[in-house]
Amino acid sequence: MRLPRTAHTDRPWRIHEIAGDFRVEDVWELPTPGGPDDLARLVEQFEKGWGQHEAASPAVRVLFAVRWKLGALLGWDKPADGLGGRVPSLRDRLPEDLRANARGSASGSPTFSTVYQTHDEWALETANRTVHGILHIGWVPDEDGAGGYHGRMAILVKPNGLLGALYMVGIKPFRHLGVYPAMLRGIGRAWQAGAGSGAAA
Repeated sequence: MRLPRTAHTDRPWRIHEIAGDFRVEDVWELPTPGGPDDLARLVEQFEKGWGQHEAASPAVRVLFAVRWKLGALLGWDKPADGLGGRVPSLRDRLPEDLRANARGSASGSPTFSTVYQTHDEWALETANRTVHGILHIGWVPDEDGAGGYHGRMAILVKPNGLLGALYMVGIKPFRHLGVYPAMLRGIGRAWQAGAGSGAAA
């Protein structure tokens, strides 16, 4: 389920301290019911399953293939336009307490690097010629007050000039109608499969 931006901005996430110049593009509820300490399980699921959620949908596979082909043709994804090239990593902005507890940059993803992880937040970043982006996974209590928790995913972006702004406008319908719904279904299936195999809930 897609949520209003305030579902992210109104919570006291640490990401606000280092990403004030990014805009919140999307916020989604994740179908990952669990307990207060289950963010680590969700992080592990992401790290093991990058690409699996997208692969579950032929339409999404096509969209990603087109994106990578365009990126190669137009030179959007050159290392010089990525983290440490066109833009510095957000890890350079971390306050001392987050820097001391930050994990390494590996995330299991070919495009995203971990910025930091806490008990209830996991922030990753990516960059190319079009945008500098953040994938933020938060772990929040259920609204019914029954003691359950679930994941929440926010996408934050800083477009790179006119090219980046046009790119974000162009891909918006594909993200909302295809990519994210398919990704969330895959996340939910993997979460339920993990619970069924004996993983902590």
